[in-house]
Amino acid sequence: MLFRYPVKSMGGQSLETVDVDWNGFAGDRRWAFIRGDLVRSGFPWLTIRENPSMWQYAPRFLEPDKPDTSVTMVRTPSGNELDVVDPSLAAELGHNARVIKQDRGVFDAFPLSLLTTESVASLGASVGEDLDMRRFRPNLYIESSEGGDAPENSWIGEVLQIGELQMRIDKRDKRCVVINVDPVTTDRDPKILRSVAQERDSRFGVYGSPVRPGRVTVGDSVSIV
Repeated sequence: MLFRYPVKSMGGQSLETVDVDWNGFAGDRRWAFIRGDLVRSGFPWLTIRENPSMWQYAPRFLEPDKPDTSVTMVRTPSGNELDVVDPSLAAELGHNARVIKQDRGVFDAFPLSLLTTESVASLGASVGEDLDMRRFRPNLYIESSEGGDAPENSWIGEVLQIGELQMRIDKRDKRCVVINVDPVTTDRDPKILRSVAQERDSRFGVYGSPVRPGRVTVGDSVSIV
């Protein structure tokens, strides 16, 4: 499965195919909202951590084939559709927020994130529920044939071939309270992060970087180069 997040911390788009360049998925996290009182801080972003309802804001590109230059519209939980730069959208989100655009993407660490079905199933077994993988906000969600409860952890430093893309696996993804928020109900469940902290050193999934850009399509095989 492939996911793109046009606006940092808002709902994602499920894709059948996507072009990946040096800045990650085309159109991924090109917009972000900054909290007005933290403009000069190291982490000024308004995220699901501060406003869980951001999960229910759905961005889309008016020109899906040109995501990096297209007008970006956002459907709000009430059903209104606003341009991402409309001041009323920032006002609705609160925190004295304002929107910025970053052509290289607004990423916490690296431009790509990957998670395996095995990791989600294993964590679900630990917390005693069937977890919606979207709460972990991966770009690439894949099934591994290696077995184990977190096969991606063994790929650090390796390069994966996924469709036309070659992706280096750089580091494990250190998690925060965002993963506690259910993407559908926006309810918080602290046992999710607590389990990751206690059993997985607060890390879940991996970050990566493109080493050869290219197109990825759902169903592409994944192999270690």
